[in-house]
Amino acid sequence: MDQLHRFDHSKFIVPHDGYTPLSNFDPGYTGQISGKRHSKETLKEDIEDLAKAQELIWASKEYSVLIIFQAMDAAGKDGTIKHVMSGINPQGCDVFGFKAPTEEERLHHFLWRPQRYLPPKGKISIFNRSYYEEVLVVRVHPDFLESEWLPMDLRGAPLDDVWKTRFDEINEFEKRLTRNGTLVLKFFLNVSKEEQLRRFIGRLNTPGKEWKFSASDYAEKKYWDDYQHAYEEMLNATSTKDAPWYVIPADNKWYLRAVVADVISNRVDELDLKFPEVSDEKMAKLMEIKAELEKELHEVAE
Repeated sequence: MDQLHRFDHSKFIVPHDGYTPLSNFDPGYTGQISGKRHSKETLKEDIEDLAKAQELIWASKEYSVLIIFQAMDAAGKDGTIKHVMSGINPQGCDVFGFKAPTEEERLHHFLWRPQRYLPPKGKISIFNRSYYEEVLVVRVHPDFLESEWLPMDLRGAPLDDVWKTRFDEINEFEKRLTRNGTLVLKFFLNVSKEEQLRRFIGRLNTPGKEWKFSASDYAEKKYWDDYQHAYEEMLNATSTKDAPWYVIPADNKWYLRAVVADVISNRVDELDLKFPEVSDEKMAKLMEIKAELEKELHEVAE
């Protein structure tokens, strides 16, 4: 898949060694591209490449792809999924949204929930929010733990021990996925507080868009600093060599979508997938069937 443009993805990756403050990533960054028009051309190109790649994923059934989106409210998750995956065959892709867990889900280990939605070989699954909520929203609101099942050794333990244990379990979970042929792509859409406020106001000022804003959005807004800290800790603890986090500038949606599409297209391309080879015996049989079909068509056409 030859492309006219590739971003330098290292600009967006959280290193798996050391500690990188979230403030190192600029939500308004728009480098490596000449503007909105160029971004649309790049996005179109990557969407076309991704459609071809999906056919290879489906045909080869060697790999599956899990794409995770995490973000603050109004960062652009839904729009990014809609635009970036617009060329994908719906039969080969599933999207799951992680809302508040059900009673059944709360009575299991927190990683029981995502296992039911993991993609089989040949398919793509997208998590719009994910099991990472258990170290984000639950960290900001630790009282949620009171209704969740916890291992005996963590009941009454310091909260820092709970988060560290969950980070370790997530890393083990994703290591097992990658070892068994699942490409794990994780995106944090990094929107600034100022831009989030603009988008909230824009929703309330636009007829037909009011439904996208809820009272809970307004309530959670006051925990901005707590969420930023939770995200920073989570990104550094769970960005690994095999499943790194990409922190994508989200203040400009046109740039956000172009970068996400480019990362997905490039990472899938690196799998170097091939269409299944047809054996000589099978090819000979297919040619016999072709001859019979052509003969039948000739008879029907007369």
